[in-house]
Amino acid sequence: MTAAAPRCLWLTLADPEPRFNGQFLYSGGLIDALAGAGAEVEVLGLSRLESPRRCGDREGNVAWWLAETQVLSHWGSLRSALPHTAYRCATPGMHGLLDELLARQDWDGIVFDGISVGWALGPVLRRYPDPRRRPRLIYVSHNHEESLRSSIADNQQRFLKRQAIRLDAYKVARVERQLVDHVDLVTAITAEDLDLYRRRRPERAMTVLTPGYAGRRVPWRRIGPPLPRRAIIVGSFDWIAKRMNLEEFVTAADRRFAAAGAELQVIGSAEESFLQSLRDRAKATQLTGTVPEVTGFMDQARIAIVPERSGGGFKLKVLEYVFNRLPIFALEGSVAGMPLRHGESIMLFPDHDALAEGILAAMDDLDLLNHLQENAFAACRDAFDWARRGEVLYGALAGR
Repeated sequence: MTAAAPRCLWLTLADPEPRFNGQFLYSGGLIDALAGAGAEVEVLGLSRLESPRRCGDREGNVAWWLAETQVLSHWGSLRSALPHTAYRCATPGMHGLLDELLARQDWDGIVFDGISVGWALGPVLRRYPDPRRRPRLIYVSHNHEESLRSSIADNQQRFLKRQAIRLDAYKVARVERQLVDHVDLVTAITAEDLDLYRRRRPERAMTVLTPGYAGRRVPWRRIGPPLPRRAIIVGSFDWIAKRMNLEEFVTAADRRFAAAGAELQVIGSAEESFLQSLRDRAKATQLTGTVPEVTGFMDQARIAIVPERSGGGFKLKVLEYVFNRLPIFALEGSVAGMPLRHGESIMLFPDHDALAEGILAAMDDLDLLNHLQENAFAACRDAFDWARRGEVLYGALAGR
């Protein structure tokens, strides 16, 4: 007799479509992979206006339970015991749907997809007070949040904002520790994050679950003189850590690029006021805002940049750079989880000033640029398969 497929309740921030940032790429990829491995998956999250999905929709063996998104005030977040990212997710609609789904009592496993759904741990534990009789609980972490949020606070220059971020970091750490303390399995997005979790709870079952990649793979590329002398940064800059990194790098790089006759192009979403403030100060930097497709911009650049001093975790845009055959120039420590080596498949620098200088020094060294992109593609070619991630989660749900 064939065993029944495990039934999984997947708790996440929001419908991952469209997948325009790393959080949605990772969540959506894992949901697809787990369903592809054969599990029955029911996803609870906030709805998004950009997505055609509606509450109750079913796609294959994935059902979607989507609560209406509500705009909650930042002041409410300050008063709440929850960190901001969990507070904005814990709407009345999300609570109501979770209660209905938990009442069914037919789950083999419940996945907490990121710190945003840390609020749901209490209702789950109240529904299943006996650990021996509850579904397997899995925390899929997107970062080691405690260390990440502390780093963001330390790097914030403005005093009042630094204190607010420190308060939120304290709340994040408390929720993350509760999740790690109560689940049956913790997945970390990098080996570095796994080590941080293990320092506190060495007895807890843990594994690394790096992202997969399902985007465009350029089979061959040769960077040559016709290409613009241009370096690009692709990403979503809606999170404060991303904005801090971008502003610091543009401040360090723009005047250097202008003096060298080179171009810096930033492609991705952010508040228009933030983008305009950078445009007003820039000479060599173009900030596009949201674009429908990024591959055309990558095709017209010589170098891709990862300037992230704050942010931690795995950078999914690095996979885009690799498989679109862009040589990568990055800050040391900003490409965790990638099998790339300095001088061979990537160039790493200690700070933003050195990074900007290194990019300009290599801008016309076409042999080096092609050497880097070819070796990076070869190193990553077979290392980022989503299907394998789905098999790991399926095994965890099935108790293997």
